Amino acid sequence: MKPPRRLLWRLFFSYLFIALGALSVAGWHFSRGLERFFEEQLTADLFGRARLIEQEIQPLLDPLQAEAVDAVCKRLGRHANTRFSVVLPEGKVIGDTWAAPDTLDNHAGRPEIAAALASGSGRARRYSSTLRQNVLYAAVAVESEGRRLGVVRAAFPLSHMEAQMAEIRLEFFAVGALVALLALAVTLLISRRYGRKVEELKDGARRLARGELGHRLPIPDSEELGGLAESLNRMAAELEARLQTVVRQRNELEAVLSSMVEGVIAVDPGERILSLNPAAARWFELDAERVRGKTIPEAVRNHAIQQFILRALATPAVLEEDITVYRDGERILNIRSTPLRGAGTEAIGVLIVFSDVTRLRRLEEVRRDFVANVSHEIKTPLTAIQGFVETLQQHGFENPAEASRFLQIIARHADRLKAIVDDLLLLSRIENEGERGGLKLEPVRLERLLQSAVQICRLPAQEKGIPITVEADPSLFTAADPVLLEQAVVNLLDNAIKYSDPGKPVAVRCRATGGIVAIEVEDRGIGIERKHLPRLFERFYRADKARSRSQGGTGLGLAIVKHIAQAHGGRVSVESRVGEGSRFRIELPLGRGGEAAPAAADQPKRPVM
Repeated sequence: MKPPRRLLWRLFFSYLFIALGALSVAGWHFSRGLERFFEEQLTADLFGRARLIEQEIQPLLDPLQAEAVDAVCKRLGRHANTRFSVVLPEGKVIGDTWAAPDTLDNHAGRPEIAAALASGSGRARRYSSTLRQNVLYAAVAVESEGRRLGVVRAAFPLSHMEAQMAEIRLEFFAVGALVALLALAVTLLISRRYGRKVEELKDGARRLARGELGHRLPIPDSEELGGLAESLNRMAAELEARLQTVVRQRNELEAVLSSMVEGVIAVDPGERILSLNPAAARWFELDAERVRGKTIPEAVRNHAIQQFILRALATPAVLEEDITVYRDGERILNIRSTPLRGAGTEAIGVLIVFSDVTRLRRLEEVRRDFVANVSHEIKTPLTAIQGFVETLQQHGFENPAEASRFLQIIARHADRLKAIVDDLLLLSRIENEGERGGLKLEPVRLERLLQSAVQICRLPAQEKGIPITVEADPSLFTAADPVLLEQAVVNLLDNAIKYSDPGKPVAVRCRATGGIVAIEVEDRGIGIERKHLPRLFERFYRADKARSRSQGGTGLGLAIVKHIAQAHGGRVSVESRVGEGSRFRIELPLGRGGEAAPAAADQPKRPVM
């Protein structure tokens, strides 16, 4: 493909071709017209000369005097600088200015001779072999009493006329060349001028194409280029306004998508990713720029999600489904699909929106379990109470000992119901006061608080022969509600004593590290299976339901511990192995009143029985 030429040279060479073509055609026509004019003038002059000598030749032809005719031709031809020839009707030359008649051929076939014999005059132009140049001939018939006695022919070589015509042509083309050069110079100036204007328009259009829509083109003085520049300027202004609108809308959309917690992925019918928001990129650990154009199987390595997108592409309906994925443990994604439509009604793909509903689903599960558990925990003592009350109503007090036993059972279940209600009310109060910041916090010496909790649990520990050791720096303080914090430690100690075999020790420690104080309760009991640990602090959740109920308790003790820790701005955690024991840990902000102890290993151990 040939490279495009600049408009400057297109205009210049076009004007050059037109100028040279017009000059050549005009010169050719002028030269031809001037040549015809000279030839006509010379022909008329030759006819006049031939008729002048016709009067002298006529008496010499009747009777014929050939030598006298030849002498007249030579004499008059030399004076007139013209070749005269006299030809008889049969074509024989009897007189000639420049040659002996006997040496000349028969001239009957010469065009001018034949025309003169036929019509009285004739003319011709041809190359003369005698003179070896182009010659112009004019012939007139010599008549007497209606008879044609012969033909007088005048001839003149054209070399002189051709030389003059050559000089005229040379002068014409010299002047024409000068005019052409001037015209070309003017053409070049005009071409360069318009070329610069076009270049300015091209540069301006290039800047507009690069996105510099604020640039405006200069308006040329010509109507056509000025109209083009104005149109480009209007187009740039309209594009700038529309682009600003599009950019604003895109920024708003990107801001919305970027701020969304939900992941959003747009997929075309070929399963190629059109776009995705930062949440989706973070969730699947993708590079948002590099992943565009890739297929879903290439980017998302999850079979359930791939199958869901295939189903979404195959149907115009809105789909929704929960999918389990594994990322930092088991997670539940709620995925919804919506068809994407183009400017018309054609489908261009689907929009996939997914959100992590793991916590929500678990909360729903906890709620269901809580309702079921609290119903079960309350229904069991109520059923027992109702049964024994009906028995007493039917049989009265016929057997006082049996009636007393029934009343004791009823009282025990009533106490259990009261304990459950009290714990639920305590949980509700902790949650409400924690949310409103209504806890009355005061500096609490942790060593004293732990000793108090141990004293409360001393009796059940002594019954099982379980020693309890306390490791705490007397200088450790924290800001807390002492009653609630003691309740949390008592609950942990109570659990440790219940699920420890007789004689196995329980340790209570208090350590401070990096602005955090940690209270640990460690036992050497039966331990807890790993699968129960994430839900251990849920209300009414029991790792071993049969044993838990046999040990007593409401099933709310650990939930109360968790909510007390959270209300104080802390948290609770557990570590446990089956058969080795458990370690419960409450972490709280370190309060006023003292600094942390040097090291937990250096603290005194005080056995309590």
